[in-house]
Amino acid sequence: MSTKYVLDPADRRRLLASPAGWLACGLGSGLAPKAQGTFGSLAALLPWLLLRDLSVPAWVAIIVVAFAVGVWACEVAGRILGVADHRSIVWDEFVGQWIALLPALLAPWWAVLGGFVLFRLFDVWKPWPIGWFDRRVKGGLGVMLDDVIAGLFAAVVLFLILHVSR
Repeated sequence: MSTKYVLDPADRRRLLASPAGWLACGLGSGLAPKAQGTFGSLAALLPWLLLRDLSVPAWVAIIVVAFAVGVWACEVAGRILGVADHRSIVWDEFVGQWIALLPALLAPWWAVLGGFVLFRLFDVWKPWPIGWFDRRVKGGLGVMLDDVIAGLFAAVVLFLILHVSR
């Protein structure tokens, strides 16, 4: 059986056999041997860059749908693995990263790098209330919620940086 830090081959097969597991592990990006959250956040940049020209309302709709589907997928993946928030579950990083990058939609290229770094900082550091939600809200909602809040924190800071740098 897998632990929070190690994904054994049998669990990997079971996870990837399920559409929910495939999505929850970030289309495979969460299967990296180390720094799964960072790899998930990096993988989230590809669809963001491909769809960057969408409007802000379209992005908000994508994020809402991705969050709702993510709650389900992360819940199922956690049950498959027997670990609610296994490191290989990184769909929450996708959604959090996309939220963090909302201010970068209409900004210079360096805002993408800034949004990435800020999101990773808040996701790892988990200041209040991110850490509070991470410890208290369980299941698929809990997996998703702390990254959504980290993404909101990163988006606000990125927005302020962009506003001040004008």
